[in-house]
Amino acid sequence: MARKIARLLIFCLVIFWLDCSKDSNPVQSSAPTTNEQAIAQQTHDLINVYRLSQELPALTFNNDVANVALEHSRNMAAGRVPFSHDGFDQRMSTLAKKIKFNTAAENVAFNQGYQDPAAIAVEGWLMSTGHLANITSDFDVTGIGVATNEKKGYYFTQIFVKTN
Repeated sequence: MARKIARLLIFCLVIFWLDCSKDSNPVQSSAPTTNEQAIAQQTHDLINVYRLSQELPALTFNNDVANVALEHSRNMAAGRVPFSHDGFDQRMSTLAKKIKFNTAAENVAFNQGYQDPAAIAVEGWLMSTGHLANITSDFDVTGIGVATNEKKGYYFTQIFVKTN
């Protein structure tokens, strides 16, 4: 019970931090790609704040990993693939041509109608045993891709890899 309360307090601090960081940079581009990139960066930051609160090292962001994640998010947003982990092995084969890694995992999320989609995605992951296991495992590199569709739905893919 104490651990759940501690996680809730940490999450509240993360939300507070995220709200404060928004105030320090009130100018945001209206271009969808920029917004999606900003949300991916917020997601990365929130995951690392959580990891650090658990005395785990921060994950290094990798553009190659993010590009593979982004492609999956875009495919889900466009309806070319279902919202799922379908095709994970193929994504890892593609990624293996770009970087060397030992093991990998993936979290996906979808939300719609929220003012802070990154926080909602991370909150959902932290409340899910399997997603939380990926977040807290011994990975060292990550990439996040966020895509939206015409219905203003946000599709998230976070790939975790262990490179050493």
